[in-house]
Amino acid sequence: MVFIPELDAKGKKKKRNKHEIENIINPFEFPNLYVQPLYVDEAELNKINKYQYKGKTKKLLRTLEEYISNFGVQNFYRDLEMLWILGQLYEGLGQYENAKAAYRLVLKHSSVRRTEVRLHYDSLTLMDEDIFVPIKYYYDFVGIEGLVDTLVGPEIYKNMGPDINSDAADYGPALNFEADLMIFTSTRNTVFEFLKLRPNEDLFESPKYDGQWSYALPIEAINSPYNEGSPYLSRDGQTLYFSRCNCPQCYGDCDIFYVKRKEDSTWGQAKNLGHSVNGKAWDSQPTLSTNEDTLFFSSDRLGGFGLADIYFSVKNEMGNWGPPRNLGPKINTRENEVSPFYHPTQPVLYFSSNGQIKNFGSYDLFKTRKRNSGGFGEPQNLGPLVNGPGSEYYFTLDSKSEFLYYARSEETDLENLDLYSFPIPMRGQPLATTKFKGKVVDTATGKPMSGIVSIIDLDQGIDIAPKYLREDGTFEFDLINDNSYLLIIQGEDFFRIEEIFTLSESVDQIYTAEPISSKLKFQSIEFHEGESEILPQMESDIWKVIEFLLDHPDFKVTIGGHTDSKGDYETNHRLSQERASAIREFILINGKIDPSRVTAIGYGFDRPIVPDEQTEEDRSLNRRVEFEIFRD
Repeated sequence: MVFIPELDAKGKKKKRNKHEIENIINPFEFPNLYVQPLYVDEAELNKINKYQYKGKTKKLLRTLEEYISNFGVQNFYRDLEMLWILGQLYEGLGQYENAKAAYRLVLKHSSVRRTEVRLHYDSLTLMDEDIFVPIKYYYDFVGIEGLVDTLVGPEIYKNMGPDINSDAADYGPALNFEADLMIFTSTRNTVFEFLKLRPNEDLFESPKYDGQWSYALPIEAINSPYNEGSPYLSRDGQTLYFSRCNCPQCYGDCDIFYVKRKEDSTWGQAKNLGHSVNGKAWDSQPTLSTNEDTLFFSSDRLGGFGLADIYFSVKNEMGNWGPPRNLGPKINTRENEVSPFYHPTQPVLYFSSNGQIKNFGSYDLFKTRKRNSGGFGEPQNLGPLVNGPGSEYYFTLDSKSEFLYYARSEETDLENLDLYSFPIPMRGQPLATTKFKGKVVDTATGKPMSGIVSIIDLDQGIDIAPKYLREDGTFEFDLINDNSYLLIIQGEDFFRIEEIFTLSESVDQIYTAEPISSKLKFQSIEFHEGESEILPQMESDIWKVIEFLLDHPDFKVTIGGHTDSKGDYETNHRLSQERASAIREFILINGKIDPSRVTAIGYGFDRPIVPDEQTEEDRSLNRRVEFEIFRD
């Protein structure tokens, strides 16, 4: 925005305190994007060069902020060096959030300096980044828990099967609001053109009966010899938006069309959405906002940030769509942003991109929430339970946010798309906005611990991808309010931490981890004199050992039973062996542990802590059960 000084009642320039000055300008809003494509002010550029040359940091910062806030689209080609300098200034002044915002924009829009900028960005986000546990380990993690009777592995990458998918490419799903009708795109049909057959994009529909999607059939009233695809159904199900390509009625390569449902439930005549929306290039993949007054779509028209950008058009009071506007440099990159989908009931936009900072594959799915102040927040990758090593496009959700539908390819065949559907994981949920933060530290030293943290939604059964604890022992999840969750934190150096909690607001708390040594003794494990029966007060500590063995299948344990010097040698050996064996049996039965991993040995009085017992305290120290945990 342009900085205009305020005047006081006498017409003089109003003075501001430091806090007010720092909050006058937000250089990352870019309202000038819709005014002119390129912003140039030679006088201000001279000031920037002068302040930079003379090392006047504060004046340089303020002038750069003002100049960058006026950027048009073309400035992101020509003047990204300014954002790099601005990021360095912010970083030097300790304004790390602003520095990260500047570096993100450089990484999204520049092909130069990427290594240098990335080093600065990574150093600032080292303690912010989520490192997910690889999916190949996730099923093992879930399978060994045994903590929740209904807990099963996540349904990830679940193909919708032959009633929907074909040998050709199938993609672009759309649902009605009730989620009992799906319309999608397929290239299974062919047309005869220039003396040969070519695949033709057509629309297919599949109603749901008794919870099952029926065999998909072509929509003959809409399909033509031209390509039709990327459908979107209005909230009432009476209007279908879609793209049609290379047709006589098209203004460009592909245009957005709409068609109304007639009284007899058949579709009427398709109409072009008009030149106010469609241009001379490729315009496709429409979706509507919750109240259907804003149209979002993808286009490769000239004047964008990258190869394909997401644009939006607002409907005026007359019911006509206004001129499209670019969604901006935070969402769009120098690469491709495609297949937008706006949630039916929540202000959340989903889209696919191969140009964001962190991708699991070629194209990944992201979500961004509309802010109350306007614009959208920083895009968030939907995580490894949705995005794989291949490509993911054309995301859609039912109105209740229970199931996701999207097209994806395998890493080895990026062109052959199939439709997939499964319960949407937590990271993709539109209402997952409440922060659950924590830090795990050693009980004795207060130092951060390393390990894995996972959360299970006990109410909805929503999968939450487990993460590694960060280097400083912290973790962070976005969760849904008022659900019940099971928190599990595990590591090789401490006993598992478990907690059931209900979230009503954002929290940030510290968890203390009890470290595990190679030999340990629990105070609770005290047998009645002359007996080997497991007492109820012992069980919680024995379960700690069970859980550690479950979490770490490559570890083993030796249970050593010890007695004091009272009694004869043979009786003490027999009793110590019986006690160790009783604990071993408890571990094997309750933990379903491989017997080869648990050994019980009775030592009697062979290995006393106090060889020359004098007091009852000495004898108590010698009467013990020790657990020696080790890895082969």
